[in-house]
Amino acid sequence: MSTRTKAVSSPSSAAQSIDRFFHITQRGSTVAREIRGGVVTFFAMAYILVVNPAILGAALPEDGSITSAGIAAGTALVAGVMTILMGVVANYPLALAAGLGINALVAFTLVLGSGLSYGEAMGVIAWEGILITLLVLTGFREAVFKAVPAHLKTAITVGLGLFVALIGLVNAGIVRAGATPVEFGISGSLSGWPALVFVVGLFLMFVLYVRNVRGAVLIAIAVATVIAVLAESFGHLGLRSQENATGWGQTVPALSGSPIALPVFDTLGKVDMLGAFSTLGVVSVCLTIFSLMLADFFDTMGTMVAVGSEGGLLDENGNPERTRQILLIDSLAAVAGGVGGVSSNTSFVESASGVADGARTGLSSVVTGVLFLLSTFLAPLVEVVPTEAASTALVFVGFLMMTQVTDIDWKAPELAIPAFLTIALMPFGYSISVGIGVGFISHVILMVASGKAKRIHPIMWLVGALFVVYFLMGPIQALLG
Repeated sequence: MSTRTKAVSSPSSAAQSIDRFFHITQRGSTVAREIRGGVVTFFAMAYILVVNPAILGAALPEDGSITSAGIAAGTALVAGVMTILMGVVANYPLALAAGLGINALVAFTLVLGSGLSYGEAMGVIAWEGILITLLVLTGFREAVFKAVPAHLKTAITVGLGLFVALIGLVNAGIVRAGATPVEFGISGSLSGWPALVFVVGLFLMFVLYVRNVRGAVLIAIAVATVIAVLAESFGHLGLRSQENATGWGQTVPALSGSPIALPVFDTLGKVDMLGAFSTLGVVSVCLTIFSLMLADFFDTMGTMVAVGSEGGLLDENGNPERTRQILLIDSLAAVAGGVGGVSSNTSFVESASGVADGARTGLSSVVTGVLFLLSTFLAPLVEVVPTEAASTALVFVGFLMMTQVTDIDWKAPELAIPAFLTIALMPFGYSISVGIGVGFISHVILMVASGKAKRIHPIMWLVGALFVVYFLMGPIQALLG
């Protein structure tokens, strides 16, 4: 009798253990919501499995020792391991993967521009991760985060919302470069099945959200993907290009052959920690590492605040419960990305799409991480979800983040102007760190101008000065070079 009772109660006991470990009930969530949120986050980020190989592929060694397939597998592996660690160690619904922007710097600046080998460039990335990890362990990175005033944290969230929405619109081809710097669709109109897939998916998501339907984001992505697969099967649209303006963005929603493929991890360990110093010189490498570190430092801060704010996971000062653990895992992810040969891994603001769908704990990150690990084998299946379907979640998240703009005191110019510049320059500068940097510098200048210099945290003075150096990096390198 006791054996039967134990066997029956075992699943319940396991569920309770999971609940206690991740504080699921305490944070007002359920296991089902966490799983659903993790799945949504994965599909919002899955494009990186295609985009990262496409970018780093421009810098592949000529000897064929590293392949695009290997980059895709390595990208999934490192993202999976680090995202699971974020969930287990920090209990935060934040997923990580190879960061866009830094991977482009690796390919086009360090390798093609400066002449570094693929391994030497990854060595620079690994050094950046090591240094930023030391800043976390000494408490400096956390201290900087906590020194940021509340109005700038709110502005970072709102700016990130606009930035994420812009990324979604650009990836889906709804906003493009044209006769003007950017334009709506193709010469002001929407054409083609991919645009229709995005529009249907986005408005279905909004309608379900207004109707309080649970899983609105995931349902809309799934429906949009089915429409996309049908459209491609009949229309054979192919990828978007100058000759094919109405094609699919980054992935074609079609499955050819088996959905399962054995991964090839030919990027792992392909890192040269010392070669860059002899190729470029110590000063140039140190300046490059500093630039990477500053961008990584504040990108994560903005993402962490935005995701936590969306899920109600911040305290009265705007800080997550386990700030140091979050920052530590993010820093180690940069090291892992370099050693893994897939570029610096960082926290993805797309995680907010899962939070918008109900995720509140690290269990959702574990789910996302497991899906990344599975995708090392299921890359053909992951690629079926087109950018036009996944990007709907980014625009939806942008709306949710934008709602916090009312928390800023717009009648106090010394607070409102830095907030405005932060919000404006994230999307317009297409960079999280640019928006944060301009906001920090303007905060210091305007607080001094308004006679409130004593209210500026000492760390804000230091970080503001560092951002001045960051924005002048080009002239500084020219003078030294």
